[in-house]
Order: sequence, then C-alpha cells, then structure tokens
Amino acid sequence: MESPVISHPPLTGSAPADWRGELRALWRLAWPLVAANLLQMAVYASDVIFVARLGTEALAAATLGVYYYTVLMFALIGLVTAASPVIAAELGRRRHAVREVRRSFRMALWVGTIAALPLFPFLLFGESMLRLLGQDAAAAAAAGRYLDILLVAMIPTMASAVLRITVSALGRPGWALAVTALALGVNIIGNWVLVFGNLGFPALGLEGAALASTITSLAMLGAYIVILFTDRHLRRYHLFGNWWRTEWSRFWELVRLGVPIALTMTFEGAVFSAAAFLMGLIGVTEVAAHAVALQIAALSFQVPWGIGQAATIRVGMAYGARDHRWIEVAGRVALAMGIGFMALTAVALWVAPRFFVSLYLDVNDANARTVALAVEYLAIAAVFQLFDGAQAVAAGVLRGLQDTRVPMIIAGFSYWAAGFGTAILFGFTLGYAGVGIWIGLATGLAFAAVMLCGRWGMRARLGLLP
Repeated sequence: MESPVISHPPLTGSAPADWRGELRALWRLAWPLVAANLLQMAVYASDVIFVARLGTEALAAATLGVYYYTVLMFALIGLVTAASPVIAAELGRRRHAVREVRRSFRMALWVGTIAALPLFPFLLFGESMLRLLGQDAAAAAAAGRYLDILLVAMIPTMASAVLRITVSALGRPGWALAVTALALGVNIIGNWVLVFGNLGFPALGLEGAALASTITSLAMLGAYIVILFTDRHLRRYHLFGNWWRTEWSRFWELVRLGVPIALTMTFEGAVFSAAAFLMGLIGVTEVAAHAVALQIAALSFQVPWGIGQAATIRVGMAYGARDHRWIEVAGRVALAMGIGFMALTAVALWVAPRFFVSLYLDVNDANARTVALAVEYLAIAAVFQLFDGAQAVAAGVLRGLQDTRVPMIIAGFSYWAAGFGTAILFGFTLGYAGVGIWIGLATGLAFAAVMLCGRWGMRARLGLLP
C-alpha cells in the first residue's frame, strides 16, 4: 500500500522571504554536495597519486583509461540525473510526494540499469577502441586491462548516483558527504594495498588501482543502502518498496529529460577526453601534464558543480510550486555564488600554479618538462574558471525548469564546434601544441557560459516558466 503524504524535508524547505533566505537555504543544501564533490575528486586524485609513482607510462595509460571510462559514466549518470528535477518538482507540488518520489527513484534505477547494458562492450573492447583513436599501443593495452576491471563498477556507480540524488533532494545531503568520505578512505587503503602489494597482497600495479576503484564503488552502494534503511526520515519513503513494479509514464519522462542531460554531460566529458587523446598524438609527457593540470582545474570546478546540483533542487521545487519569484531568486543566488567562487580560484591558479602542480608531482629535474607544461596549461585554466563556473550553474538552474533539450544543443555546439575546432586549429594548424588545445577548451566553455546564461535570462520570453 502506498504511504501517506508527508511534509517537505527540513533542508530543502519552501519559498524564501527574500534573497538572503534563499542564500541560506541554498547554502545548507549546497555545501555538503560541494564537499562531497571535492572528496570525490580526492578519490580520483588518490588514484593519480598512486599510479604516478609507477612512472609516466603507467600514468599515461591510466589517464587514457579513466577518460574513456568517464565518457561512458558521464552519459549514464547524466541519464539518471533527470531524477533530480523531477523529484524536486514533486516536493514543490507536495501532493502525494512519498508515492511520486518513490516512483521516480525506482524508475531512475530501471533506466540506469537498462542503459548500462549496451555500454559493457565498449569497456570490454577498450584497448581496440583506444588504438583506433591513434593511441600508443603499449598504453592502449595497459588501459584496456584497466577498463576490463572497471566494467564491474559501472552499475554500482550508477546506482550510487541515483541514491545520492534522491537523499539530497529529500533533505539529507550530508549523507552524500559521509558516503564519499567513506569512499575516499576505502580507495586510499585499496590503492596502498593492491597497487604496491602491502599487507601481504600481491603488487598489481595499474590493475590494482582499477580493482581498488571497483571495491570503492561497491562500498558506496552498500553504504547508501544501509542509510536508506536506518535514517528515520528516508525510511518513511520506502524507496525500495515495489521495486519490481513498472511505471512506464515515469520511465519515459525520465528518459525524455535524461537523454539530453546525458548527451550534455557526454559532450563536455568527451571534449576533455578528446583533448587527452589529442595530447597523446603530441607525446606521453603532454598527456601526463594534461592529466595533472586537469585534475587541479577540475578540483575547483566541483564547487560550482555542487552549487548547480543544489540549484536544480531549489529551482525544481519552485517550478513544482509554480512560484515565478522563487524561481528568479533561486537562480540569481546560485549564479552569483558559483561565479563568485570561481573568481577566487582563478586568482589562485594565476598566482601560484607551480604550488598546485607540486601537490601531484615531485618538482625535480626528472619531471621538469611535465611540470613546465602543467604550469602553462594552468595559466589558461585560470582564465576559463569564470566561464566554467557560470556554465555549470546555468545548466543546473535550467534543469530545475526541466529545460534540457536546448541546453544539450548549446553544449554540443560550444564544446565541439567552438571548443574542439579551436583546439585543433591552435594545437596543430597554428603549432601551439598542448597550449593550443587548452585554448580550445577555454573557448568551448566561454561559448557555453554565454549562451546558457542568456537562455536563463530569457526564460519567461521562451516559455520555460510553469
């Protein structure tokens, strides 16, 4: 039997009295998501740090494998991200919230699992795909073995994403932070044990890092399941109730919203992965430097991304409540918060790029060329920080309005026509090599930021409001 209606969860709340109230509500929701994103980056960084100790060749192979895997996971997670605005709108409407939230949660898992199955062959034949992309044969072979193990992590990672989205929308974003902190600990221990063969385990090298990542994904999924059954507020939703029951109207609603989100995230993730492949055409050192610089730039990106995730929930609730003023205030506060933070990180990267590189690499003569290239790339990253923050939050607030199709088109044009085209032009035609590729990345982000913010500003004229 379906559960009765219950009130809003405590952290998502209702319409604020003014922008200060919205700022407080957004921050209470955003900061655990931001912290969880940063810890997730620490999980990825721990892989890089351990693998980097195996040598430049191992780091290059892991970089190619991770970027290839990330493109597929971005698509899968983007697809189930549609659950966020749908659940938020249901909470904004308040009517039958428990039943509707449970349906969205259940169908998001169905959508993600069904979509994951055709992606398995892309991982099983990862080495062949990388060689078709012109990558070094030895690096492609090592990356292929890495991907064979990561295949096991795909569905648990997707399911964890659905659980994170749901608990956050239901007012428990702190659990996302706690689970990610657990993942960081598991991943560090797993890498230490399996990569170098500590505590009596065999030294598995690169494959050990992949196995540690897989164990981490399973630990995260298990932790979320325990939370759903032990948190009194979340337990009232009975999220795993009737898990076998189909809700085809909700299934296709999530597909309709989720496919454009998946393509948007794929366009963005793929252009950065494609940049790594372009670096591979230049040299292994360029790939390693690109990996380090991108890790640093991506670390700061986690803040506006978390703000954008929270903004999707806040704007989505306002959308469900049909409150135009709330929509406006929520979007403006989120954009100001995200862009303001990225302005600070831009200054930090511009002033002290070598310091940030030293967190990942030993700044010595053996790594001098890699360090020098990474510092050059970070100078450009400092420039595109503002654009990166703006486009991340703008995409989030538009998703709150359940506007995903046109932002997908904007992303495709920005990242690939403008960004990738400029990367090829400056990187190869004009001979700027890796620096030219990073100029292309900055160009793509700039186009996306301007057009997405423009669409948000024209939301009433474009008929996006409820």
